[in-house]
Amino acid sequence: MGITSILAIYFLFWVMTGFLMLPFGVKTADEAGVEKVPGQADSAPIDFQPGKVAIRASVVAAAATALFVANYQYGWITAGDIDFLPKPPGAGGG
Repeated sequence: MGITSILAIYFLFWVMTGFLMLPFGVKTADEAGVEKVPGQADSAPIDFQPGKVAIRASVVAAAATALFVANYQYGWITAGDIDFLPKPPGAGGG
């Protein structure tokens, strides 16, 4: 696997984990005991820190990419391992 492929996979994992990390560590005005601004949504965060989200996403994406590349290299889990659908009779394969 080439370095550009690994970087592309890392970027995809980074974007996915970035979205998954968004709700963690965020408090609403009610949870923090702060007064809401008129018109503010009840679920709006009071102190969003995108740097923390990016760092967390970077660490998780690096670990996920490392596992993905290792699985690609060593073949721990293949497409045949996750094919759970029953085969029709006479379809061969086996």
